[in-house]
Amino acid sequence: MCTWKAWTKVSRSRNTTAHPRNSRRIDLEPTGTLGPVLAGPVLRHAAPDSLALWLTISEKVTFSIRVFSGEQCLLDRPVTDREITRLRIGTRAWLNLLSIQPDSSLPRDTRLDYDLGLAGDNDPNRKWIRDWAPHLCPDGRKRPGFTLKSKLDRILHGSCRRPHHPADDGLVRVDEELGKAEQLEDIPSLLLMTGDQIYADDVAGPMLHAIHCVIHQLGLYQEILEGASLSHSRELTSMANAYYHRDALLPESEFNEDLAERFFGGVRKPVFTTANAGNHLISFAEIMAMYLLVWSPEPWALVTEAEPVDKPGELARYRKEREVINAFRKDLPRAARALANVPVYMIFDDHDITDDWNLSALWETTAYEHPFSRRIIGNALLGYLLCQGWGNQPDNFGDLIDLCRQLLDAEKDQNELDKEIQDELINRLFHFHRWHYSLPTSPRLMVLDTRTHRWRSEIRRRHPSGLMDWESLTDFQQEIMGEKAVVVVSAAPMFGVKLIEMIQRVFTFFGKPLLVDAENWMAHRGAANVLLNIFRHPRTPRHFVVLSGDVHYSFAYDVRLRHTKKGPRIWQITSSGIKNEFPNALLEWLDRLNRWLFAPWSPLNWFTKRRRMRISPRLPEGRDAGERLWNHSGIGDVRLNDEGVPTTIRQLDAGGGGTLFQQRKDD
Repeated sequence: MCTWKAWTKVSRSRNTTAHPRNSRRIDLEPTGTLGPVLAGPVLRHAAPDSLALWLTISEKVTFSIRVFSGEQCLLDRPVTDREITRLRIGTRAWLNLLSIQPDSSLPRDTRLDYDLGLAGDNDPNRKWIRDWAPHLCPDGRKRPGFTLKSKLDRILHGSCRRPHHPADDGLVRVDEELGKAEQLEDIPSLLLMTGDQIYADDVAGPMLHAIHCVIHQLGLYQEILEGASLSHSRELTSMANAYYHRDALLPESEFNEDLAERFFGGVRKPVFTTANAGNHLISFAEIMAMYLLVWSPEPWALVTEAEPVDKPGELARYRKEREVINAFRKDLPRAARALANVPVYMIFDDHDITDDWNLSALWETTAYEHPFSRRIIGNALLGYLLCQGWGNQPDNFGDLIDLCRQLLDAEKDQNELDKEIQDELINRLFHFHRWHYSLPTSPRLMVLDTRTHRWRSEIRRRHPSGLMDWESLTDFQQEIMGEKAVVVVSAAPMFGVKLIEMIQRVFTFFGKPLLVDAENWMAHRGAANVLLNIFRHPRTPRHFVVLSGDVHYSFAYDVRLRHTKKGPRIWQITSSGIKNEFPNALLEWLDRLNRWLFAPWSPLNWFTKRRRMRISPRLPEGRDAGERLWNHSGIGDVRLNDEGVPTTIRQLDAGGGGTLFQQRKDD
């Protein structure tokens, strides 16, 4: 156990792991020091009567909370046991969610500073954020802070943060925007992270090495595995396929539905369909280490400079990826500061779990009936619960967290997870249906779960499922009925680029949906029709703002019902990615062809499911020749008036600058 004065010294006896392929020794033992907090605090759900803070620490501590309005102290007391949920994820790692209930309601529309005090068993002197994470404090301030706004008038939003993409990190731009926001109207109400906060299925070699270092140093709990060529997660660091070849371990299946489907897809192919599955995360420990490394600079003190591969091609790839990962590391203090200084809400998309997660009924049957793939998916979903979903609405997850307490007992030191409890928890996760949530903001915020409520195809099990089933769409309609305006988060755009959706439909027709990203709202007739009927209902909100990500480019559409003046006004606003981009040359061609084929006046629109809608793309400022798509990493910025109507739609580039999506003059 570490002491507070020295914190955690990680330069103990040297430890190496043998690599059987070439008998090299992989150094997992760095020589740095580690502070008491591994990651966080991340500011999650925030309201006048509740404040949720997520953080992971390297020893068991007691907490105190302070909240200030200017120089006035509004709250100063220990965090009670009832307000702390503590889960032990390793011998030297505790995950904590603090659900603080202030003694009196916190004021709105004024900046509130907060501070978190920590005291350990070996050093009772309380340390505050300035002592153990000064990088979280805004320039010129002693503490991080936030504003509880009475109006949802400025929203920052984005998706797809891939650490080894060479683009800049959009969370740095969030930090910049927070730092210069002085007037109330300029302060973001919240940050929405709309999917792919991690890439569990697409991991760079240096990131996987960092994950293994963190697992080793923190003693993150290992587990028994079955259904693969290895029987325990400890083998993941020493097996011959440890780097760039994990796809050889992933389960395979024969797609054998009928003669036509055998003709198009009868070959053996991996369940996990990402093009970069060679480093797919497998164990719960790997998932948790990944979250620590992408949200905080602190765990990187545990990472060595070892190169765990030696084949010339793999070594060249590893070193190229390491350059990008090193740049990502340098920006992490600012990214962490952004997450500590604005309320953050999240929802999963496929890469948080695995590529094409729940794509079709056949995908689900194949993946969930195999014990190895079932465990991989379950571990990623458990990681999402603990590091993302839980903080959105902590009260929604009581039964699941109770089972997590059994698996990750904070008072128990263990070397591996109890397989029976882990399997039961994963089974419960697969049958949990409250990942979606809403906030009573003005206008109301609705965050949809488009991954676990799928409308499975009744024609062919291989065809893509609808993103939400009839029951879920009906529940959504009932919740928004009577609202004047609503902000809806859908990970995939409700109204996307028609040419790309048409390409997806062609591949699906020929039985190859896994070869393209065939997931869009219009790919399933039932889901598409119900969604469009919701917009046509007479009691539907007058103003819909739909925020999406997923596609790795950004755009904004104005959407109206044809042949009526009483229908709602809809804005499809897509921001993607935070740290990812579409291949630029390909996107330019797709953008150009889409403009030619599907202009608002084009007769081809009448052959689509959206023929009753008039969709008018906004033009990004600064582009040539009428392009509608913006291809730069960054963060979306939407400002709303009192009626919930967007007054400004911008995409803020991670490296500075950006664009304003301008409404067409003829609309």
